[in-house]
Amino acid sequence: MNHEVRSCVRCGMENPAKARFCMGCGAALVQESGVGQPRWRSPRERVVITGMGAITPLGLSVERFWEGLVAGRSGIRRITEFDVSAYPTQIMGLVQGFDPRQYMERKAARRMSRFSQFAVAATRMALEDADLTIEGDGTDVGVLLGCAIGGLSDTEQACRIMFERGGMRISPFVVVMMPPNLAAFQVAYRYGIKGHNATIATACASGTQAIGDAAEVIRRGKAQMMVTGGTEAGFCELALAMFSVGQAYSRRNDAPERASRPFDRDRDGFVGAEGCGILILESLEHATKREARIYAEVLGYGASNDAYHLIAPDPTGTGAAQAMAWALEDAGLRPEDVGYINAHGTGTILGDVAETVAIKKVFGDQAYRVPISSSKSMIGHLWGGAGAVEAIACIKTIETGVIHPTINLENPDPECDLDYVPNVARGARVDVAMNNSFGLGGQNACIVLGRCDERG
Repeated sequence: MNHEVRSCVRCGMENPAKARFCMGCGAALVQESGVGQPRWRSPRERVVITGMGAITPLGLSVERFWEGLVAGRSGIRRITEFDVSAYPTQIMGLVQGFDPRQYMERKAARRMSRFSQFAVAATRMALEDADLTIEGDGTDVGVLLGCAIGGLSDTEQACRIMFERGGMRISPFVVVMMPPNLAAFQVAYRYGIKGHNATIATACASGTQAIGDAAEVIRRGKAQMMVTGGTEAGFCELALAMFSVGQAYSRRNDAPERASRPFDRDRDGFVGAEGCGILILESLEHATKREARIYAEVLGYGASNDAYHLIAPDPTGTGAAQAMAWALEDAGLRPEDVGYINAHGTGTILGDVAETVAIKKVFGDQAYRVPISSSKSMIGHLWGGAGAVEAIACIKTIETGVIHPTINLENPDPECDLDYVPNVARGARVDVAMNNSFGLGGQNACIVLGRCDERG
């Protein structure tokens, strides 16, 4: 067999060996690993990103979020909304100035948890950005969101009322506010979306896994468009207490903006945060037909589990590496094709080292040449929303040719010896970006995003 060319299964045209898409019909040419010679499968639906919306500690839009990342600005601050004096951690990455009434009626907002409000608002931004209105019966559009914990603050408030005043005094709306799937319902309800609907709850990997699964829904032909991403608003005393008792949070209270320190020798834990990122995915055919602006393409997706420990990552990085390798395989790409990695990079002692080891497993010597940065150094850890806003950061990197920095990287950990783009943004053309998300319970998810050549 001549491996200098690959024949497309759909149209029979011969393509260069390194081609990802057929030059004749645009079908994906995806390499599958296995014994013997490489095999190539074709066709499958190509999935592109045409709209984005974001609500983060750096601002209430994609533009403000990206400007803050490039400038190296921190969105971490001291908590003043309730008494934190009893806790060793007194800081979080909090969304400032969000008024749900700017995106929905007051009555609707009152019956919606904050994480759902974020999702409805960011979806509105993303639909407007994509110049989309849901028309017809809405069955060719779906919603697939990631959310790790749902309405934790509503649960806390209901418990306070129950213990202080009795259970019959809690709000009757609590039951339809707290479940993680309610954000996906509220988005579907508000925008008339009646197609595929699901919620991914794989801890900190939820947002990334939701995007990957949403792309698969389109590839299976079950939707033309998907609203996807992740949302979280777990800001409450219960969340602070849980992670403080577990000694997972940074205790750098005197300098909140310097607390999140991924890959730095002096890191002391991650910083909790809230926020939401929403993407509009479409089949390339659908997007092209309506002459949509295309930001990027979802090239590959992989998910795995460490099967190692309830909380701690596998120090060998095997599970995380498997998710990255599968995402590259799904994209039909090699490690040297990746121009940027948005790391999970939480700032935990074990996690940062494990991710570094995993990247080296997959990329080999190329690991030392690919730029890597952590958005969490500026916005903290958005839990179920993290992967979605970090996917937006990857897309903006591809679009603008700028790689945002990892701030607070002042004393590199010798065990974290890769190029984490310390402290200052860097200009670079990036055609392919990888986004990593790893969570409690050994959950690993990775997506590969790339510049879209509509001709294949």
